[in-house]
Amino acid sequence: MNLMLMGLPGAGKGTQAEKIVDKYHIIHISTGDMFREAMANETPVGLKAKGFIDKGELVPDEVTNELVKERLGQDDVKQNGYMLDGFPRNLEQAKALAQINADLGLKLDAVIDIDVDPAILVERLSGRFICKNCGATYHKLNHPTKVAGVCDRCGSHEFYQREDDKPETVKNRLAVNVKMNTPLIDFYQKDGILHRIDGDQAIDQVFADVDTVLNKIY
Repeated sequence: MNLMLMGLPGAGKGTQAEKIVDKYHIIHISTGDMFREAMANETPVGLKAKGFIDKGELVPDEVTNELVKERLGQDDVKQNGYMLDGFPRNLEQAKALAQINADLGLKLDAVIDIDVDPAILVERLSGRFICKNCGATYHKLNHPTKVAGVCDRCGSHEFYQREDDKPETVKNRLAVNVKMNTPLIDFYQKDGILHRIDGDQAIDQVFADVDTVLNKIY
């Protein structure tokens, strides 16, 4: 079984990836891990990618595509199937993946999109705040202070938010991801393999819905 996992930041994609791996023993391939592994092993493509990364440049699509092909051609993938996470990131990469699968005699069985309204994700992602005095971290929804406005650890009343956690920054990051994901969603919807899962549910219910889809193709 070969999968691709999609979802906006904060949608719970990482948690669902772990659950899928635990049940189906599929090979989880994230772009970051793939780059690190190829560079550590000093494969020809890994060295090519390292040349760009060392200069602080983005790795071009054609190098990323080569890296994906190298990884998907390995024995563990042939035996257990793969779950791609973070690739493809654009339409050209999606078309390249189709060609890679064809070249390797593989097939993408399903694209799982953990779908959560961006407005809900803004609340999830911008809820973190930190005690200015001792650095204790809280979240207004998931882990508030026991007494409003008072740090549990040191009793301070001063808190701050990191730039990355501020609502406007989070909204911008989500908008970029929505723009990037929309053509991919359309592409895989036309292909008939896209499955949108409601990510605004309890974690176990989200996985139950994912599992229902996977059971049909496993």
